[in-house]
This record gives sequence, structure tokens and C-alpha cells, in this order.
Amino acid sequence: MRYAFTKMHGLGNDFVVLDAFTQPLQLSTAQFRFLGDRHFGVGCDQILLVEPPTRPDTDFNYRIFNADGDEVEQCGNGARCFARYIHEKGLSDKSEITVGTNAGIIKLLLEADGQVRVNMGRPVLNPADIPFIADQQAAEYRVEVAGENIKLGCVSMGNPHAVMVVKNTETAPVETIGQALQQHPRFPQRVNVGFMQILSPDAIRLRVYERGVGETLACGTGACAAVVSGQLRGLLNKRVKVSLPGGELMIEWPDNSAPVLMYGPATTVFEGSIEL
Repeated sequence: MRYAFTKMHGLGNDFVVLDAFTQPLQLSTAQFRFLGDRHFGVGCDQILLVEPPTRPDTDFNYRIFNADGDEVEQCGNGARCFARYIHEKGLSDKSEITVGTNAGIIKLLLEADGQVRVNMGRPVLNPADIPFIADQQAAEYRVEVAGENIKLGCVSMGNPHAVMVVKNTETAPVETIGQALQQHPRFPQRVNVGFMQILSPDAIRLRVYERGVGETLACGTGACAAVVSGQLRGLLNKRVKVSLPGGELMIEWPDNSAPVLMYGPATTVFEGSIEL
């Protein structure tokens, strides 16, 4: 059977978006892997499904599958693309839409300038809920990995993140430490690993090694987690520009009881169809 798809990206973090809203769609792990394969399929970091709402207080449901076929809880860059897709396909004329995810409810607003604002909800800091194995909650933890004793901030933005502060993102051991931390027993559901360089209290550089994907050009939830972790460590202000390899996001976290807001672009690349 042939399936229509839309290829999109948010700062180079790229997606295959499928309409499961107007037609039923059931794909296997092997089919998700095929779609994500950059040699034999379409190629992407993640596949996004647009589904009918499963909760009475939402407009749509949003599901995310990594290129390896595993379903994950949340994706910030994907959420921005989700909002643009909804409007471009005429599935809603609301400027703000409420979307259910496996990590809870988020709100997406298409701004007049084409940027998309995502209300990502409140960060989760309790170790058991991230999940991360620790005796008690802290702004920073020490973890033995790859023969090193490193400091991490741990945050969930609907998916687990470990954030390291590094002197220079260009020389940071993203591949080796990122891969080792993913398999670390203190992260029972694996983890996305952020390498954060502080430029000023209002600006950082960031690289992220993602679960089931590897390093990506941008990671929206990773940017949120980095800013939250930086604030908790007393390093960052409430509004921070995050420079990723694929471009820039603006992240706001007003205080500990507030949701994290993310502002950034979403781009449609092309439309197509593929036999699955």
C-alpha cells in the first residue's frame, strides 16, 4: 500500500510526517525503520504521526517514533513541525492547538512571523520520574562513565535528558560519552545527552546525542532541558538563546512552577508517497 508523507525539519532535525487523522494507520517497527533509513527509505531522525484526539481536552494526538523504530515520549522540534503541518493541511484553523502526547498535554501556537511557540509543560526533576537512579533530587549529580567521573544535570521534558557543561562544544566527546551514557544502568529508559557551553547567562551552545538516533542537528527538548539545568545550577537567566548545529531556539523558563516555552522555526521540505 502507498502512503502519502510530508518531509519536514526544525533546524535540521528532520521528520517524516504521516496523516493518521483522516485515515487509519498501523505500521510495524520494520516499516518505521524503513521510513527512517536514509539509503533505502525516505530518511529522517523521527517519524511523526498526526492522530485523532484520545482525550476530550485536546485537538489532536501526537506520536513520535525514532529512526530505529522505538516510540518515544516527546520531541520539541517535531512539535513545531506538527503545528505547521496541521495548518498547511487545513486540519485546524485554530491559532493555538492542544495536543496529547505520551508525556502529557502540550500547546502549540503558530505565530504571525511564522515561528512556532510550544508550551512544553513543567520540567520533571524528581529522579524516579525522569527516570534516573539517585538517592535524592539535586541540581547536579556525579556519574561514573567511560572511566570518568562527570557532573550531570538530569531533567525530563517528557523524555529523559542528561546535561553536561563543557568548555567547548566543538571538542566535546559527544559520540563516546553520549553512547556510554545511553547504556548506563542509572538511566533505565536510556537518555538523551546534552553538551552545553555557556557563552553568557543569556546564551549557550548545545550539541545533543539522542536515544535511538545519535547526534542530531537540533533537539528541542534538549534545548529546554539544558536551560532548565543551567538555571538550577545558577548559570543561566530566565530567557536564553540556544545555538545548535542546525540553528537557534529561544527558551524561556520564568520560574520553578512555570512551564518551559520554546520558540523556533518549522519548515516543510517536500511531499511524496512511498510503498510500505
